Amino acid sequence: MLVFIVIAFLQMNTTVLYDFSKTTTLEDWYTVNDGVMGGRSTSSFQLNEHGNAVFTGQVSLENNGGFSSVHYRFPPLETTGYQYLALRVKGDGKRYQVRIKDRAGDNYSYIAYFTTSGEWQDIKIFLRDMYPSFRGRTLDLPNFAGGKIQEFALLIGNKEEEAFSIEIDKIQLLKE
Repeated sequence: MLVFIVIAFLQMNTTVLYDFSKTTTLEDWYTVNDGVMGGRSTSSFQLNEHGNAVFTGQVSLENNGGFSSVHYRFPPLETTGYQYLALRVKGDGKRYQVRIKDRAGDNYSYIAYFTTSGEWQDIKIFLRDMYPSFRGRTLDLPNFAGGKIQEFALLIGNKEEEAFSIEIDKIQLLKE
């Protein structure tokens, strides 16, 4: 009985944005690379044999390029009461940017950075620390104040030519 109560409590404090598995569909996910502005970076997003998503590619600085990203849009999700965006990832030791949008149609995103270690990591990002940015520039707007989100994205753009690969198990909101 105690195990059920603990599991029920944890579920009340967590909302899963995406939990990858071997039967997951990736049809709502799409990549955006610097080709939208003439760059030459490439990327792919697919499931591996373990059922985890893998975002991989090559960032190129050619033609003023320098980024690759993967995006997931969904119906508005209430974030009131949640404090963290949490990711379970296994990266390549590189720095990545996580992005959320409160309205999918906005040009800007709220962003935060994290660095991977090469091992599985549980990354927790304070939602209130995510700041507004557009095309690499911090905007003179308040940090994310909660409410709703409609888009999640991962981006790599470290101002250098580099191959990258990050494996993703789960993305969720945490109350705590």
